[in-house]
Amino acid sequence: MAWVITRMCRDCLDMACVEVCPVDCIVQHKDKGEAAGYANQLFIDPEECINCGVCEPECPWEAIFEDEQVPAVFQEDIALNARIVEERDDFEVPERVDTEVPSADRIAANKTKWGYAG
Repeated sequence: MAWVITRMCRDCLDMACVEVCPVDCIVQHKDKGEAAGYANQLFIDPEECINCGVCEPECPWEAIFEDEQVPAVFQEDIALNARIVEERDDFEVPERVDTEVPSADRIAANKTKWGYAG
């Protein structure tokens, strides 16, 4: 089992999950993903993740799931996170940036944007 950051993180990038990760397995593409076909979001390296789950409750966007619990609409995000293993040198642990905690309305709008009702 591993954890997966879904596309609900795209362009949101709250770094609270990065701060609590004990093994620094939450990464971002060095060029924010634009040139390499990665979205501007965070990812979890499944080979470095120790499955502790401390990241999940820290994500205000509710974008992190156990791989076995990823909703159907986000299934392709599992493979996107797994691709990091092959391209690890293109990723880095991002520096913590303070962001505004999203309101419940913004979280709901983000879920709707991605077709997720959960």
